[in-house]
Amino acid sequence: MKLFDEKFGAQFLAGVPSRPGVYRFYDAAGGLLYVGKAKDLRRRLGQYRTAGRKKPERKRFALVKAAARIAWEICESELSAALTEVHLIQTLHPRRNVASAFPFLYPFVGIHIHERETYFCLTTSPAAFPAFDFHGAFRSREATGEAFFSLMRLLRFVGHPVPRPRCRQFGTAAHSYVRGFRRLPSDASERWPRLLQGASREALESLAVRLLEHAGARREAERLDRLRKVPPDAWCLAERNPPVASGANEVVALVLDLLGCRLHRRATCSPHAPAVPRDVVHGPTSIPAVGEHPGPASPIGWKS
Repeated sequence: MKLFDEKFGAQFLAGVPSRPGVYRFYDAAGGLLYVGKAKDLRRRLGQYRTAGRKKPERKRFALVKAAARIAWEICESELSAALTEVHLIQTLHPRRNVASAFPFLYPFVGIHIHERETYFCLTTSPAAFPAFDFHGAFRSREATGEAFFSLMRLLRFVGHPVPRPRCRQFGTAAHSYVRGFRRLPSDASERWPRLLQGASREALESLAVRLLEHAGARREAERLDRLRKVPPDAWCLAERNPPVASGANEVVALVLDLLGCRLHRRATCSPHAPAVPRDVVHGPTSIPAVGEHPGPASPIGWKS
């Protein structure tokens, strides 16, 4: 409390509204240290004022110690604040948000168009894949990984997978995955980046329409619909994956929610069974589990 008041003034919080918004910490040289969001800006920044040296408060105390200035801005809603925070992190790359003590917690998703082939990359080491145009970092490695592999599963219905050895020509790194597809829609090169930037959902809407027209996707929806009626204890006997959708309409809903702000987790019959994430990144960005899954958790939550 004393350190905060010495740096920013004892009356600093009196001028901060109790509204949703984002806040930024700057160092003495004007460099951006950290971007955060809050449902209540005054209450959230008040937590920095009272932060001490105890373990749960060390990160906030360290930010106060390193910062020379705090700026904030009001947003219309908590969701708007979350989306604004993600946009600022992606465009400004604050040091304490991405290059933290645990950089492996922040995955990136990249896209690369090579001739008539579209490649997607999930990695925590974007420098190892220079050909890709990356978006991120995303806040949740679990949600991002689940969504990425689910999207790859869905794209198999509308495109032709590129053999894995050819995917490795663009680079390799621990906890990284490259998947490629031929004969995706001609406008995919424009739509997928816009989706990851949070600028448009046209890519998912187009994919939903194509899945409805695909017989294999409809059969998959029917299979999941049948599984949904099986008692949970029998899921492992019937299929490796628990049901996550039912009918063509739910296939569309699932696709449209792949990169949305809220996904619902269903119960699983095994601690190693894939689950649908509750939240995806973020707004712009954050990808549920319908099929291919990276496997049991590794040190960062993916199987290398």
